[in-house]
Amino acid sequence: MDLINFLLNLLVPPGSFLTLAFSWPALCFLNACEWLYNSIYGEDMDNKVVIITGASSGIGEQIAYEYALRRANLMLVARREHRLRGIAENARRLGARHVMIMAADVVKEDDCRRFVNETINVYGRVDHLVNTVSLGHTFCFEEVTDTSVFPVLLDINFWGNVYPTFVALPYLRQSCGRIIINASVESWLPLPRMSLYAAAKAALVNFYETLRFELKEEVGITIATHGWFGSEMTRGKFMLEEGTEMQWKEEREVHVTGGAVEEFGRLIVSGACRGDGYVKFPSWYDVFLLYRVFTPNVLNWVFRLLISPHGTRRTSYVGTGRPLEGVAMGIGRPMLEGTSPTPTPTPTSHTAMGSLTFSGPLSH
Repeated sequence: MDLINFLLNLLVPPGSFLTLAFSWPALCFLNACEWLYNSIYGEDMDNKVVIITGASSGIGEQIAYEYALRRANLMLVARREHRLRGIAENARRLGARHVMIMAADVVKEDDCRRFVNETINVYGRVDHLVNTVSLGHTFCFEEVTDTSVFPVLLDINFWGNVYPTFVALPYLRQSCGRIIINASVESWLPLPRMSLYAAAKAALVNFYETLRFELKEEVGITIATHGWFGSEMTRGKFMLEEGTEMQWKEEREVHVTGGAVEEFGRLIVSGACRGDGYVKFPSWYDVFLLYRVFTPNVLNWVFRLLISPHGTRRTSYVGTGRPLEGVAMGIGRPMLEGTSPTPTPTPTSHTAMGSLTFSGPLSH
């Protein structure tokens, strides 16, 4: 067996590269034809039903507007109900046939059953489930003294996607619907100060890749991965459980420019309606995947040079057990839905349909 593995190690990598090199032009042509066909005959979302979690800001908010332009019926879910009210009104003006909002915690299975069941009671079906809830961090693992933040990060980034999927899946099977996931390039691209976030996103992507095979195309899955956006976290805001916004005591070491959240939202919805398995923004991040697989040392050297040129740490104190601007850690747990709020678009159309508001618990 050792001899066989030795021979395969010698022959399979170069043989695979040669096969890929010769087949690349044909694969590109086939992919282009498939994209064109699906763009012309993609799914019409008019009067379809879409559940969007983490819809109170950022990517989730923009996705809601994109589905509204396609005249879908929406169920918007987040913890911040006051934010959802304004977004629901904008969505109605943009063309959504009907909009409901519900304050819920996607980490709680009972809350997920509540908003999925209410969607079925009102609309009678679910066609797309869009999971955009996400929570990042920017601290080095060894600096943490308060480990209570660990399960929060994993709960939001993993179970906050799995629970809504588990509850909605029977109804998605009935409609031959689709699940859309907001992942991140950190699921495979190693970046410092994001160890738990990257681990949770990697688990999330692998979960849905496996689920894709289990469902056998009865329910479609679109995995969207993005690079860094300007967000509530990169701008120094952090949501505590009580709803208090606080300024971080230290800025991030790596200053991230605001990304095109609106463009990413359009790409996600367009890709989902075409039936794409993956949506990537920007796509040039993929080149790092080749480095990670074939020359990981080179990738590590590059990041050490670019990210920590002075060998110093200027890290946020969030999650480390240290005090923040006169407020002690431990008064609440960090929560963040999606990414940052972006300027609200000017509505282009109006519909008289009203929204139904359902109140619910806002704490873990």
